[in-house]
Amino acid sequence: MSVRERLDAILAQGWLIAVLSIEDAERAAPLARALLAGGVRTLEVTLRTPAACEAVRRIVREVPRAIVGVGTIRSPDDVRRAIDLGAQFGVSPGTTPKIYAACAAAKLPLLPGAVTASEILTALDNGCDVIKFFPAVAAGGIPAIKALRGPFPTLRFCPTGGINEANLAEWLGVAGVVAIGGSWLAPEDKVRSGDWHGISEIARRSIAQRPTPPSPAR
Repeated sequence: MSVRERLDAILAQGWLIAVLSIEDAERAAPLARALLAGGVRTLEVTLRTPAACEAVRRIVREVPRAIVGVGTIRSPDDVRRAIDLGAQFGVSPGTTPKIYAACAAAKLPLLPGAVTASEILTALDNGCDVIKFFPAVAAGGIPAIKALRGPFPTLRFCPTGGINEANLAEWLGVAGVVAIGGSWLAPEDKVRSGDWHGISEIARRSIAQRPTPPSPAR
């Protein structure tokens, strides 16, 4: 299976991606289990906290059903770190030639951050036809995606940033959107208090807004 096919398989198994910035690694596995209980399998653990690496290790080891990715990839070193941690995919807020090269060498499926037409052309040149559109709302929101679909009709989007449970359904109705990422699935207050049931309920309600996951070949 090619790297591109592996990313398609990941999105087919879980179109809703929980974006997690974990402050306490001991809460990582319970959080992952809570999301799984609500139907969310695909997790992006961002490299934004000192606990991030240990959090990824614990989820990979203790919650094998989770599909674990490493987010906030900003350098080839981050790509190597993701591989060493056992991540199944990587996510970048923006992407450089060095990051594309490192992911290709490591055979790590990548959701590259891209907003402009030039960034999208670079992604396509590097074999990526699914992009992370970030920050989704601040970068123009749904009208921006609709406009970009004109010159790039086969491009697929994973918008992230500014999306929440209240506006999720609107984003799900946009042509070309095959996955959505967001931090609303794991509110900081619920993670700190260990309200795993509450997190499962948020995941369940969010998943229910699209009962049938979108096809990555859309």
